[in-house]
Amino acid sequence: MAQREAQENDAPSRLIDARIEALGDWRGAMLARLRALIKAADPEIVEEWKWRGVPVWSHAGIICTGETYKSVVKMTFAKGASLADPAGLFNASLDGNTRRAIDVHEGDQIDETALKVLIRAAVTLNEAAGAKRAVKSPSARAVKTPSRP
Repeated sequence: MAQREAQENDAPSRLIDARIEALGDWRGAMLARLRALIKAADPEIVEEWKWRGVPVWSHAGIICTGETYKSVVKMTFAKGASLADPAGLFNASLDGNTRRAIDVHEGDQIDETALKVLIRAAVTLNEAAGAKRAVKSPSARAVKTPSRP
């Protein structure tokens, strides 16, 4: 049973490996590099495979996705609008209320330090939101029982 769970948990990682290999060009190399930076920023990150073929990295909720298109590799941060971005990494999906994205084109340089800071901030935001949900959940609140006359 433990072996089956390990295989199921490893399946998204293998699918991401296969995507990187199948791309076989700068996009695969860039996706692999971004993946390595994500894992370096948060060793507890969980890799997932959602929406029929999108790599997703989560920790207490979705942190970001890694989508590949013809001319861009896009990192979409699920709660990017709530994150400070002093380095100005976000360059796409800037008009939304929730998400923000980083479009990386062939030959673009990545500020690795700033990206790791952004990833860690996203993890912190997710963890804080999870803590708030736990406090608000019915099981965490005291339940008032009516007194009998």
